[in-house]
Amino acid sequence: MLTGPRKQHILSVLRRDGQVVAKALSEELALSEDTIRRDLRELAAEGLLQRVHGGALPVAAAEADFSGRQQLAPDEKVAIGRAAARLVKPGQVVFIDGGTTAVQLARHLPLALQATVVTHSPSVAVELAAHAGIEVVLIGGRLFRHSMVAVGAAAMAAISRIHADTYFMGATGVHAEAGLTTGDAEEAEIKRALMAAAAETVVLASSEKLGAASAWVVSPLAGATQLLVAPQAPEQALAPLRAAGLAILRADEAG
Repeated sequence: MLTGPRKQHILSVLRRDGQVVAKALSEELALSEDTIRRDLRELAAEGLLQRVHGGALPVAAAEADFSGRQQLAPDEKVAIGRAAARLVKPGQVVFIDGGTTAVQLARHLPLALQATVVTHSPSVAVELAAHAGIEVVLIGGRLFRHSMVAVGAAAMAAISRIHADTYFMGATGVHAEAGLTTGDAEEAEIKRALMAAAAETVVLASSEKLGAASAWVVSPLAGATQLLVAPQAPEQALAPLRAAGLAILRADEAG
């Protein structure tokens, strides 16, 4: 099989199975694993898949920039944000991550809510400007423009001095084996610090993130308390996550 058709076959297997196992594919095509691994490297360089040990996973579509991500699954993000807002109770201290779904969460918090929101996202903070009952604590640091969040040593130091009830976390990939992932090393560090400083972590994930992976691991699935997904999230994508022990809540069941 020539290189072009072989790569197309690899991508079709990835779409069909949600993963590529290099050894199994080499046996199927009667080719060396080195040949398959070379194809995987080239496809990864083109941004068409995410290489992992032993093969590849679907690349996370949510690695697009902030404005680009606003176009991904907008209806799902509204539903998830509205449901997540119902999980915030009066008097709580909550972390709200950066990202487009987090902005929807902030947008749907009741105007009368009395609570404290800690965020490293200027976009989230602006959404809460009219919420007189919400104390907004904005964590500063170097602005990571891709996600419009603060990162770096100053942000880490501020997070370490806070204990929150719940962290509403975004991730670019949620995969049963690869865990919770994101596209930037420094952003992954901030997410880990927020998880460590909160009693619970609720991951907000629209459907394009399910079964996908990015290069930087935030945490194994076991680090999350719950995954909040859209009502229409496909059960086929959720089944491996349930089997891995992750509690899943659909947005129409929240609150």
